[in-house]
Amino acid sequence: MSPLPRTAEHPSLAQTYRDIRALSTALAEPLTAEDQCIQSMPDASPTKWHLAHTTWFFERMILSQLPGYEVFDTRFDAIFNSYYLGLGTPFTRAHRGLLTRPSGHEIGAYRQHVDAAVDRLLTSASPEKRALAVLGLHHEQQHQELMLTDIKHAFSCNPLLPAYRPGAPVAMATTPALDWLAHDGGKVEVGHDGKGFAFDNEGPRHEVWLRPFRLAARAVTCGEYQAFIDDGGYKRPEFWLSDGWTLAQREGWDAPLYWLDGERLFTLHGTRPRNPGEPVAHVSFYEANAYAAWAGKRLPTEFEWEAAAARETLHGNFLDIDVLNPKPNEGGKPSLLGDVWAWTRSSYDPYPGYQPFEGPLSEYNGKFMIGQVVLRGGSCATPPGHIRATYRNFFPPSARWQFSGIRLAEDA
Repeated sequence: MSPLPRTAEHPSLAQTYRDIRALSTALAEPLTAEDQCIQSMPDASPTKWHLAHTTWFFERMILSQLPGYEVFDTRFDAIFNSYYLGLGTPFTRAHRGLLTRPSGHEIGAYRQHVDAAVDRLLTSASPEKRALAVLGLHHEQQHQELMLTDIKHAFSCNPLLPAYRPGAPVAMATTPALDWLAHDGGKVEVGHDGKGFAFDNEGPRHEVWLRPFRLAARAVTCGEYQAFIDDGGYKRPEFWLSDGWTLAQREGWDAPLYWLDGERLFTLHGTRPRNPGEPVAHVSFYEANAYAAWAGKRLPTEFEWEAAAARETLHGNFLDIDVLNPKPNEGGKPSLLGDVWAWTRSSYDPYPGYQPFEGPLSEYNGKFMIGQVVLRGGSCATPPGHIRATYRNFFPPSARWQFSGIRLAEDA
């Protein structure tokens, strides 16, 4: 078992805790009580469940171990545990939308109760407890992204196509030229070096061998993806993996999720004209791989992406509540982070020598290392300060509701 990653003593951890927790509350603020209860599919969760679960994480993983701490409500353990089977039997994930109680007001009181206890703890916490708190904050940031992607899916199911927040008009952009980042390959080190925070699945650092390659300096745009559609990309099985072709035909896919008729797009700011210069988002791994085949390229491996990222000054757009959508790459700089997650051609597998966190947290990542594909780089819904060049996100190849996009690679 791997111990929790150590984080240096930092006097501002308590303020960082308050800021991150406040962002979660701010993300829920535009939503009505009805909005916060909705669960539009089994893979998504209601907003108020996210608010409660992240609070449960701090209470169950840190506070409940402290002498004298009074649990807010012992019944919450059964409904806000996500998947930690070592701590009990979680409430069925697909039925979280049935949890109309506790109310949003009660969940707000729950958050205040736990926040007050964590605030007291952080004034004199041991390094181990501080490391647990840092893990809890990164966990909350993961759920902040999910709060946005989950409510976007729910609102897309409503014929009114409501806006989560009003947004400023977006200037139309042309598809920018595609530049390439060359890498000579050879032996490179990948994985987290142990300095600062990382999830257990980011290590240990190890050597891999890469053939010479080139990585696109930006993500594929909506305009480029439209050309794939116009050329019959969804009707030509020669570009598709077998499972992806079967799924696309069964589900009737003919464009990315949230593309509407009349060259319009559904966003968290409501509907608007599709911008040909912005990164295409909400495509599955199958669609990303088919596009790459059509373009005569391929998807990068996660190690190619990381090796290229290690050489670049990283640019990109992260969570900005006023601009909750990928932005066009108008500056011409290589952009490897933010805007859209990049599907890779790598299965989500353990690194050589991988060890999960100790105790109940051993279930955090390792047990999902089957049937998933790695994504890299973060998105426009990823909170700033949460992403790293070694960060490994993962989803099933069919997933489309995340801000997932396409970055091309080719052999050099």
